[in-house]
Amino acid sequence: MTGAMGERGVVFLGSPAFPDAAREALKDDRLRANLKRATTTIRDKRLSVASELDDWEALRDSAEAIKRRTARHLDQYLVQLEESVTAAGGTVHWAADAAEANRLVTELIRATGGSDDETREVVKIKSMATQEIGLNEHLAEAGITAYETDLAELIVQLGNDRPSHILVPAIHKNRGEIRDLFTTEMADWGRPAPDGLTDEPAALAEAARLHLREKFLRAKVAVSGANFACADTGTVAVVESEGNGRMCLTLPETLITVMGIEKVLPTYTDLEVFLQLLPRSSTGERMNPYTSLWTGTTSGDGPTAFHLILLDNGRTDTLADEVGRQALACIRCSACLNVCPVYERTGGHAYGSVYPGPIGAVLTPQLVGVENAASLPFASTLCGACYDACPVKINIPEVLAHLRA
Repeated sequence: MTGAMGERGVVFLGSPAFPDAAREALKDDRLRANLKRATTTIRDKRLSVASELDDWEALRDSAEAIKRRTARHLDQYLVQLEESVTAAGGTVHWAADAAEANRLVTELIRATGGSDDETREVVKIKSMATQEIGLNEHLAEAGITAYETDLAELIVQLGNDRPSHILVPAIHKNRGEIRDLFTTEMADWGRPAPDGLTDEPAALAEAARLHLREKFLRAKVAVSGANFACADTGTVAVVESEGNGRMCLTLPETLITVMGIEKVLPTYTDLEVFLQLLPRSSTGERMNPYTSLWTGTTSGDGPTAFHLILLDNGRTDTLADEVGRQALACIRCSACLNVCPVYERTGGHAYGSVYPGPIGAVLTPQLVGVENAASLPFASTLCGACYDACPVKINIPEVLAHLRA
């Protein structure tokens, strides 16, 4: 992914503005067909599994209340989280912006051994925060190769592309395009694709598995994001669907987690609410296939060193806006993207941001400065479908109107 850093250190491609980029996207019939097929499938699955729960609306109310309480007392919960992680054997670092976070990660990787100029390899779990700060590009400049292990992120990386969806970064690619990409690009990243590779999902997944397995076994350092972190216990949570995250979280000797400060939850029991809402809202599943929880370090089990980097990068400024701060409650489920008529027709690249769709239209301008992303709050019909779908009840139309003003 190539991009420019905004004033606050967020990867943001501010030109062309959304209207011009959207017009170009609307000319791509294949893109629109891929988007419509994928978003319709996910949307229908989400509606089906959400309707199975009699207390679905009560869960949404609870999630909204927890997030509001967290925002009001964020400073206290972050200090408590640091104390809990430290007591469990981990190390907490604070990063005011992207430059500081990237520097910390690079120094921690180099500290694992070897000379400073030695080319290194790390394995990565899908992480919006590390995309936000342009970590892969920064590591490459430092002579460190970061291998994406999420299948969709791998597709994006092999194609030198940009993610276009929060949950399904390669949603703009169909199976044939993915097969062609694997056939032509995998060899340059270490292991060529199998001969005669077809576009069957099982065959593509097996090609990715063979490609990544040796990297899992060889890597000494893994870099992850975090879906949640519990202030009272210091427990960090990552949810994923393929098992690649579990490999990254258990095999390497050192684990470095980059987490936006808004991801903290007050208590471990709060996970009960969000682990019901997130899988249903994101992939239309009743339960997430892989939910990994870890608390510091444990002798003889998993990484021997754990570092948690708490990333601000514009979030404190966002918190100061009593209307706009709602965007920080986002749990990155992508439900708003899948119901948005604008996103379905333009795709994520038109937003020029790591965070596309309705949530990107309200979050990105606040992280980079509204003046630097002035067209994004207008990338919406204000139909309200995003508000209805949001599991934590972010009133996205209200924030859009606020930012437009």
